[in-house]
Amino acid sequence: MAASSVERSATTPFPRHVVSKRFPSDHFPKPILNFEIRSRRRRIGLTLASLRSDDTARIRNYGGGHRNLVGGAMDVESALEDFPYDVESKDMHTLPRPLSSTHLSNWVSDSSRLRVAYQGVHGAYSESAAEKAYPNCEAVPCEQFDTAFEAVERWLVDRAVFPIENSLGGSIHRNYDLLLRHRLHIVGEVKLAVCHCLLANHGVEIEGLKRVLSHPQALDQCENTLTKLGLVREAVDDTAGAAKHVAFHKLKDTGAVASSAAAGIYGLQILAQDIQDDSDNVTRFLMLAREPIIPGTDRPFKTSIVFLLEEGPGVLFKALAVFALRQINLTKIESRPLRMQPLRASDDSNGGSPKYFDYLFYVDFEASMADQNAQNALRHLKEFATFLRVLGSYPMDTSMT
Repeated sequence: MAASSVERSATTPFPRHVVSKRFPSDHFPKPILNFEIRSRRRRIGLTLASLRSDDTARIRNYGGGHRNLVGGAMDVESALEDFPYDVESKDMHTLPRPLSSTHLSNWVSDSSRLRVAYQGVHGAYSESAAEKAYPNCEAVPCEQFDTAFEAVERWLVDRAVFPIENSLGGSIHRNYDLLLRHRLHIVGEVKLAVCHCLLANHGVEIEGLKRVLSHPQALDQCENTLTKLGLVREAVDDTAGAAKHVAFHKLKDTGAVASSAAAGIYGLQILAQDIQDDSDNVTRFLMLAREPIIPGTDRPFKTSIVFLLEEGPGVLFKALAVFALRQINLTKIESRPLRMQPLRASDDSNGGSPKYFDYLFYVDFEASMADQNAQNALRHLKEFATFLRVLGSYPMDTSMT
């Protein structure tokens, strides 16, 4: 599939001060951060070194309950961006620019609302998920998923909402890797019904389209329709970004797969509605925070874990059996190769050549960590797992069940 990226600004200023407050759903005190600025043409940039060590060392550090920080210097940088809005066309709304990792800095926000980061631009499905998860929140767009994770870690936002799986397209594997890389906690889930539309500029007929832009998952979810139309599919970072790109460049032979909300925001017409391959198209999103919530037993809870096993006959069977023996229902299992160490050498009988992958296993199960039964299951699992981490224990979203 050919790749096309939506043009972005190289300088994306964050607002000029951050005040992080405690909210009723939090159970731990948080420091108040307040970065003030005296000059309109100067901002304080906070540069934190990212975790870039190999995953093997990272897993060891997770097991010890700490992170391996490389560097950690605080740099003060100057900037000349006075107007933190992306005004690309007089016909478009004046919208905040999506944040980028390289320009995370101080953010002016006069709102006392909960700040929730999401990947994409205004009109993305992730924005709708953030507003469903946290009504009346201040939704903060980010260029990449990594940026949203980092914004939570740096106390610039209070939460992040990101997709983890879709009923048609399957898992978003990149986000499983980010869950392990960042030391954040899953505090909830939300399910969102997704209705894709084929959008184009006004005056464009569906017969005049040659290609279509959207997120790879959205393109996959509409494969049958796009194939019948004979459109060349090109992947971009997000659905709303595709709509924005088509509108800004006034493309006549290119459409976008996005939401009806994105059509209204970017002034596009809807050529076709509900073009996904199945009407029951649901995306599951996770909510992240710096601190875990206190699990309860007063309502249905789900717990997400990740673990690593030594290779051997029946090892995975034994790992899953710890839940079956205790009548704990597994709702999902996902395996991901261990990055930076994907292959392991076999024994001498095979000449010592690489034979198989090492895998991390991500598992969701229906139980709260406040339940003694769940605690016993994880104690049992730790007896033969070389690495085990609880990603979160959180209330289930039962709105669509």
